Amino acid sequence: MMHCIAVDDEKLALDLLEDNIKQIPFLKLVKRCKNAMEAMDVLKREKVDLMFLDIQMAGVTGFQLLKSLSVKPLTIMITAYENYAIEGFNLDVVDYLVKPVSFERFLKACNKAYDLYQLQHRPLFNNSVIQRDYFFVNVEYNQVRINNDDIVFVEAMKDYIRIHLANTKPVLTRMSMKAMEEKLPVHQFARIHKSYIVSLPKISAIKRGLVVVAQHEIPLSDNYKANLEALLGLQPE
Repeated sequence: MMHCIAVDDEKLALDLLEDNIKQIPFLKLVKRCKNAMEAMDVLKREKVDLMFLDIQMAGVTGFQLLKSLSVKPLTIMITAYENYAIEGFNLDVVDYLVKPVSFERFLKACNKAYDLYQLQHRPLFNNSVIQRDYFFVNVEYNQVRINNDDIVFVEAMKDYIRIHLANTKPVLTRMSMKAMEEKLPVHQFARIHKSYIVSLPKISAIKRGLVVVAQHEIPLSDNYKANLEALLGLQPE
């Protein structure tokens, strides 16, 4: 069971959030908060696993609240403004929903949060698999460590992949894109083309048929466009 709070300065929005939360069996609403200061008080006193958070609120905004927290619960942003999606993912939010939100889209975001919650709370050792924020790849008979946060994007090169990293040269290793996808956390990376995986927090812009990641323009395939828009909380064109 995930303990959650709903934070929004509009009563109707809070009513709808509460109604949706009550329909999901693995969620328990701890408190409704009509502003960020109420939420901060609840976060200090209660166990909160998940926060549904509006952005534009009187006084302290949702982003200001998130930035002020040293320990953040899993957070799903729910807002009327789609242009803040990139900033939201830079703050490692689980999902970004643009009002009005259908229950199906709301449920998808909650399922994503629940999957992350289970990963965070399962035993350290589980059939010899340990959840880490890094992994190793074979490069010329050496095992090279790759930190998830350093990855900008991954590029397929026939039987190899090239892992483009921030502030250092790319790493070339023999691996399939499918195997690479399995190593990467689903809340942080997305396949946008048969030959490309990108880091969601590092996306700076989306153009027609292109995704800009750290000044690299990467093709966006129609087959993956809808999934990317859903992950970023964007309205389909």
